[in-house]
Amino acid sequence: MSALGLAIKPVVTPIVHLVSAPLLIPGGSLAGGLYMLWMVLLLAIVKKTGVALLMGITQAFVMVGLGYFGSHGAVSLISYTLPALVMELLWLMFHDPQKPATHCLLNAGANITGALIVTLLVMRLPLLPALLSLIAAAISGIIGGILSWKIFLELKKYRLI
Repeated sequence: MSALGLAIKPVVTPIVHLVSAPLLIPGGSLAGGLYMLWMVLLLAIVKKTGVALLMGITQAFVMVGLGYFGSHGAVSLISYTLPALVMELLWLMFHDPQKPATHCLLNAGANITGALIVTLLVMRLPLLPALLSLIAAAISGIIGGILSWKIFLELKKYRLI
């Protein structure tokens, strides 16, 4: 799942930038929900606390190890790990993988956290653009959550989980 999340990011991000750039919204806010869905799916399949955090830490160290910092630099260590931690905390409260709301809440919470980190620490956006970025992150997180839930249902249908 970690590899899927990392592999889809360079594919999705440039496509999302076509929409986000004219709207002056950071692309990661919109793209994040589409590559964080794998972390939600991992939690839904494994159902063990700690797997999302382990995935976030793994992704952070792979990105740093490969030298793929993007515009975030060492903040990548935080921007991959902290959203996973938030997802873990939400999982402790809402851990029913059968419900689409669980997938949406976990994905949106993690994506908003990632967008907040980048907005505050990297981009240092003023209030209005920062709020637009967080709204975009929430919408993207919900969409990614729906996709995660649909994939989860398909995996169950074919008895792969």
